Amino acid sequence: MRYAIVTETYPPEVNGVALTVRELERGLRGRGHEVELVRPRQHRQDPGGDGQLLTAGLRLPLYAGLRFGLPAAARLRRRWRRNRPDAVYIATEGPLGWSAMRAARALGIPVSSGFHTRFDHYMRDYGLPLLQPVALAWMRRFHNRSAATLVPTRKLRTELETLAFSRVVHLARAVDTRRFDPAHRDEALRARWGLGPDDLAVIHVGRIAAEKNLELAIRAFRALQALRPDARFVWVGDGPGMAAIREANPDFIHCGLQRGEALARHFASADLFLFPSLSETFGNVTIEAMASGLATVAFRYGAAAEHLRHGAHGAAIDPHDEAGFIAAACRLSLEDASRRAMGAAARTAVQSLRPAQVAADFDAVLHGIARRGSPADAHAALA
Repeated sequence: MRYAIVTETYPPEVNGVALTVRELERGLRGRGHEVELVRPRQHRQDPGGDGQLLTAGLRLPLYAGLRFGLPAAARLRRRWRRNRPDAVYIATEGPLGWSAMRAARALGIPVSSGFHTRFDHYMRDYGLPLLQPVALAWMRRFHNRSAATLVPTRKLRTELETLAFSRVVHLARAVDTRRFDPAHRDEALRARWGLGPDDLAVIHVGRIAAEKNLELAIRAFRALQALRPDARFVWVGDGPGMAAIREANPDFIHCGLQRGEALARHFASADLFLFPSLSETFGNVTIEAMASGLATVAFRYGAAAEHLRHGAHGAAIDPHDEAGFIAAACRLSLEDASRRAMGAAARTAVQSLRPAQVAADFDAVLHGIARRGSPADAHAALA
């Protein structure tokens, strides 16, 4: 089969959408399919890669390191008319994604879309709550044009269906448990953080931005630090909120962006993962932390709602219960043996989330819509 994937973000950009799209692409290639990747050029010298079509793009105003793609409908129509994909997957709802949707529909090519980002929630987080219904309507209009909208959790599928999204299909996420493994714990790295073997390393991994609810993570750490003076807070990631957090909290350890094996070492060298976000469709870092053997405190939302069992793998707190989040962080900071046991159980819980199975399921969805163009086939493939 020949598939096309359209995305406005892709590695080396570091975010959940970019990394997820890359794994989906690799999964299809690994199953023997021809895959064309359509994405914006990230810089003037960006060489692209085999099977990649680069388009024009501009920088996102709030994220200097990310770009969005400009419309390319005419170019895609010409290209896909010459070399027609069996199905198209559109991962992002930006101008490039919309133009790809128009091009595919004009040519009668079946389309599946991915619901990766809660732009409606971002409106609230950036002080524009009146635009939430506008953003939701814009996303619904986009996704309801596709034969299947893929979502990473069953809860999100149910929520979108109640919001009049149609043809919503659950596609699970995976984690590489060979990469994210407690065996990568690095005492030399911990020593650079100023920690001994028995001291407490609390970690946050992710984009440092307003929508991540990071003020709560800071309050939770300060509360547990009063109980565990040996605790240090390690921050992995970057974003527009970094400078303010660094200035206000000079004792925090800022490691910047980490990738690959380095990221795995940072996860495995910590003891407790705090993830207070309420804006995720999933939150890959949750299952990466679990695979790394970390007890996790998160709201019962996204990946935590799907995979984090309260009291067994850490704490899954009811959304918006900030007091509960802080109390759980404090409790786990004091219970060393229990915290380690939860981390071990968390790793066991995610070992079945295999990338090969996700690739097979993704392939089944695309194959179903390509053969018959029917969303029912997409549902049946994952039933």
